[in-house]
Amino acid sequence: MNRVLRFFRRVGPRTLRGRLSLVALTTAAALMTILTVTFNTVMDRHLQHQADDELRNRAAAVATTIDTSGPRVRVLETVNDRLLDANVWIYAGTRLLEKPPSAPDGTSLTQAADRLAAQRKHACATVQAQGRSSVRVCSQHFPGRQASATVVTALSLAPYRSSADTLLLGSLILDTVMLGCTYVLTRLSVGRALRPVRTMTDQATQWSAVGSDERFGTEDHPTELARLGASLDALLDRIRTVLRHEQQLTGELSHELRTPLTRIIMELDWWRTRPRTDAETRAVHEVIGDAAQSMRTICDTLLNEARGDALNPTTAPGTTDVVPVLDRLFRQLGTPDRMMTAVETETPVLEAGVAAPLLERILSPLLTNAVRYARARVTVSVRRGPGTVRIDVVDDGPGVAEEFVDELFLPGRRADSDDGHDGAGLGLPLARRLARAVGGEVSYDRGHVPGARFTVSLPAG
Repeated sequence: MNRVLRFFRRVGPRTLRGRLSLVALTTAAALMTILTVTFNTVMDRHLQHQADDELRNRAAAVATTIDTSGPRVRVLETVNDRLLDANVWIYAGTRLLEKPPSAPDGTSLTQAADRLAAQRKHACATVQAQGRSSVRVCSQHFPGRQASATVVTALSLAPYRSSADTLLLGSLILDTVMLGCTYVLTRLSVGRALRPVRTMTDQATQWSAVGSDERFGTEDHPTELARLGASLDALLDRIRTVLRHEQQLTGELSHELRTPLTRIIMELDWWRTRPRTDAETRAVHEVIGDAAQSMRTICDTLLNEARGDALNPTTAPGTTDVVPVLDRLFRQLGTPDRMMTAVETETPVLEAGVAAPLLERILSPLLTNAVRYARARVTVSVRRGPGTVRIDVVDDGPGVAEEFVDELFLPGRRADSDDGHDGAGLGLPLARRLARAVGGEVSYDRGHVPGARFTVSLPAG
């Protein structure tokens, strides 16, 4: 059975229109076969009943020439005696009185007439005559007062068979024409019905490639196409979300990798300016190694967050002392000599309930911006709250323009693209997104003057 199915799948149509047309053609062929067989069976019986009625009428006509009123059956001579004697047998009981001149004794037709006459009732049979077509033979019993007679009449079925064959041939030709029309009309109808689906598929393919905002909607569509449109819209939304996340991840990776990569380039440029001692070379190697490790940590952290399997307390538990992370970040930033930096804490150890690489990625954009825009001082204060650790990053710079505050955490937005600092506007959105991923928050204090104050709230360790 499986081999048969595989064979039909291999040789069958590949397109949905072809398959539906084949199903419609097969169904129509089966239905027409049943109807044709039923029609021709009914017509055969109808023609046979017509032949029986003809034989019955002929027997009744012959009976008018038979006298059964006396003790013996007598056959009266009539004007149309030869016409009536054609294919007619007359019996008195089982004794043959007359028979057709063309029917010799011992033939299958005469034997059939003898058998029917012996039954002494109305009966019919079909006999295959010698050298002739089928013959229908019927007997009709006529009882009298003292004697009874039986008339057997015969009729060739050739005209009726010819009519039946003509009807069968006509029905087969009609079936063939109907099947051809059914197949053609089905292909045209299915093709027309599937045309919107093909159009929607092409549009969905085009829109998904560019992350378009265009959607099919459900208005002015049949129910089936509306459901298909809704499914495609949902798929396009997911594709657009994936593309947006991919673009966001690419931008965040490039943004975060820029600083350690710059350190590597600067160290290599410095090392190439003149011959270095072994100690200086080892120091360069250490700096490059630290920067490379930092790049690896950044990649692992952001990729794990993008997969959604590393940034929640149940799957990535961990605690980190905040102060050493802040000190390490300040050293990596390389603050100018004119600028003062300070880390203020309530206790020597304050632990946040996040992993160290994640804490670095949250704090790094805030400290970078603070050092970049501060005039003389950057202060970071760390204190514990109810179930949280709060980190305030404060600088004495110009602060954030009021009209830009609402766009501060939107990806790709910068307050002043001509301020002389390179950046893609991804640092603060990344910090907030990573903080929210572990149940924290990053916010900006509108009321703080002068300068800017950003606050990071994270679960306590």
